[in-house]
Amino acid sequence: MTNQLHLRVSNPPPKPLMIWDGECHFCKRWVERWREITAGEVDYATYQEAAHQFPEIPIEQFKRAVTLIEPDGKTFFAAEAVYRSLRYRSSRKWLTWSYDHIPGFAAVSETAYKFIARHRGLGSTVTRLLWGKDVRPPTYFCARRWFLRALGMIYLIAFVSLWVQVDGLIGSDGVSPLNQFLPAVRAQLGRDAYALLPTLCWFNSSNAFLHLLCGGGVVLSLLLIFGIAPGLSLAALFAFYLSLTIAGQTFLSFQWDVLLLETGFLSIFLAPWRLWPRELIWWPRSPTPGIASPVSRAGLFLLKFLLFKLMLMSGVVKLTSGDDSWGWLNHSFHWSALTALDYHYWSQPLPTMFSWWADKSPEWFKHFSVAFCLGVEIIVPFFIWAPRRPRLIAAGLIIFLQLAIAVTGNYCFFNLLTIALCLLLIDDAAVFRMERRASPASQEFRPPSTKSIIDRLLMYCAIVVVIVTLPINAWLIFSAFKPRTRPPHALATVYEQLEAFRIVNGYGLFRVMTKDRCEIVLEGSAEGVEWLPYEFKWKPGDVKRAPGWCAPHQPRLDWQMWFAALERPQENPWLVGLIVRLLQGSQDVNRLLAYNPFPDRPPRYIRAMFYRYRFTTVSELRQTGAWWKRQELREYLPTVSLDQLRNP
Repeated sequence: MTNQLHLRVSNPPPKPLMIWDGECHFCKRWVERWREITAGEVDYATYQEAAHQFPEIPIEQFKRAVTLIEPDGKTFFAAEAVYRSLRYRSSRKWLTWSYDHIPGFAAVSETAYKFIARHRGLGSTVTRLLWGKDVRPPTYFCARRWFLRALGMIYLIAFVSLWVQVDGLIGSDGVSPLNQFLPAVRAQLGRDAYALLPTLCWFNSSNAFLHLLCGGGVVLSLLLIFGIAPGLSLAALFAFYLSLTIAGQTFLSFQWDVLLLETGFLSIFLAPWRLWPRELIWWPRSPTPGIASPVSRAGLFLLKFLLFKLMLMSGVVKLTSGDDSWGWLNHSFHWSALTALDYHYWSQPLPTMFSWWADKSPEWFKHFSVAFCLGVEIIVPFFIWAPRRPRLIAAGLIIFLQLAIAVTGNYCFFNLLTIALCLLLIDDAAVFRMERRASPASQEFRPPSTKSIIDRLLMYCAIVVVIVTLPINAWLIFSAFKPRTRPPHALATVYEQLEAFRIVNGYGLFRVMTKDRCEIVLEGSAEGVEWLPYEFKWKPGDVKRAPGWCAPHQPRLDWQMWFAALERPQENPWLVGLIVRLLQGSQDVNRLLAYNPFPDRPPRYIRAMFYRYRFTTVSELRQTGAWWKRQELREYLPTVSLDQLRNP
């Protein structure tokens, strides 16, 4: 082989020529992939067709390994031939450089090539198992279209859901008025307030402007759904929802709010920046050459990495939290300790009716479900980066887990958003195979090789985002494994600057399982003798009311009442604002409730009682018709009146 490394042929081809064994099915599949990557820069031919043109090379050599012949006559074989052919694609030049400069890289590559060449049948089997029949580099045009439409729908849900509550939550007559919050922050922080709280509401904090942001978000969401100016729509959607998230204070501090912002921001680099990109509106069965805007590889990587981070952190924090209900006892895993679902179905914020039934499932099934959840969250994310078939299996498992969570709990648009991210794992070859039609030829399906100035600018911006956020994301993931770890000072400084914009975040739902369920029941009285309860729309109250299903809508006041029950009254100042508005008879706040026992005149007194709630058993439900049973514990807040609150 050594003397052949410097072999030159006397009649070199005008373009680089890769010669391969036309009788090898394994070679045929991979040559198709290399042909896609080199995009016309390299010619390909079987040795059965071309061997006679190069008598300097023995036939046995052609049978043993692929051969690359350069226009200058220089000839390369085996792994080196593959690497030098791929260098004609700029993103693959590192392979040739590594072969020439990294000690041991060439030796390992050639050894691996020899093994595969001697076991082509095994290689072909493994290829089919991992890739299927098509090993060409995947494209994601259909996935991009589906994802952007799904994201537009999720944005629409988020804006509409908030719009119907915004007056009661942060309006001028709401629980936490924005027109009081922002001036207070400005008085305390000075000009730093604008950087720490980047919201358009600094210009106007009236109810009308809040409605303008919500209504504008609805219009922009519809534009994104219909594929009109998707890039510009996404940028505006991010600005509008960020403004509302900051304006919403504690009511918009949920993980799915920041997940939507991070997803929306990163999607700006995936979307076509065209006024009317035809591929987002329709896609013919035989795509017309050149109609598609290129799918940014950097933008796709950012969103896939977000899904990887979301799932991995959500699983790891459960094991590193110290909560033994996730199966981790004395630094080792125990099947018998997988008890999280013994509590979760009835202790979660807003259960559904299916939660009640799931709670009645056998203990072994609950333990298996916890183990399955941990496996999907910790192991499966690594297959996001795998070849087609493992990647599709990973997408299916994550989607299945999200559907199971959505059925047994009201988690707003979180499950839909995670499923939307999973769509980006489904490449076009898989789509066409599911539709039982052949994947179109690359020259039909792929965009032109030349990119517009806008596409190039977006590509460079996406690369900058990767460079800036990847170290922060790596540290966030590491912090899930080592919760007490502090980031390097320089990294912490950059993170602090970006944190206000919610574009790089850590995740970890249900790090510690809630093992009790206490509910705050607000009661009013006209004279301090007879007390009547306020009924919320979705949180448990009346024990005979079945748990409802409100997702993807999020009743944000109901959610905050669940968090308030986990903390002391002093840690929830908004709760005082709620009581004040009820004593004042605020119509905006009353519309957030299911039942106001004082429709004509607000009560003179209000108190908050503390109850422990549990699901009933099957027999108790049949006998009493009650889905819950409760036990009065104590007062959460003593009796108050408007006069007492005004003159403490």
